[in-house]
Amino acid sequence: MEIQASGDVRIRSILGRLEMILDNENARIGVDPTFDLKASNLRKSRCLYELTMLSRKETPADATPSYVSQAKHIRNKLAANSEKVEAHLDACRSVVELLKAAAQDADADGIYSEEQFRYGAM
Repeated sequence: MEIQASGDVRIRSILGRLEMILDNENARIGVDPTFDLKASNLRKSRCLYELTMLSRKETPADATPSYVSQAKHIRNKLAANSEKVEAHLDACRSVVELLKAAAQDADADGIYSEEQFRYGAM
C-alpha cells in the first residue's frame, strides 16, 4: 500500500503542476504577446510524459476518488486549452496568408516578373 500511496502523491503532484501550466497558458494565450507558447507546451508535454510513466503500472481500480476527480477536472481544462491553442494557430495561419498575399501583390506591381524576365533574355 505504501508504494501505491507514494505513486498517488506523485501523480497528484504532476496533475497539480499540469493544472497550473494549463491555467497560465489558458489565461495568457492570445492576450500576452510575450507569452512563450513553445516553452509552455514543453512543460505540458513533460508533465504528460511523467504522468504516463507513473500511471503505467496502475490499473483503473487503483485510482482513488480524489485522483479521478482531479483527472476529470484537468481533462476539462485540457479541452479548453486545445480550443484556445487551435484558435491561436488559426489566427497565425490567417496572418501568414495575409502577409503572403501582400508579398504576392507587391511582386505583381506591373513590372515583369523574374520568370518573365528570364525567358525574355534568351
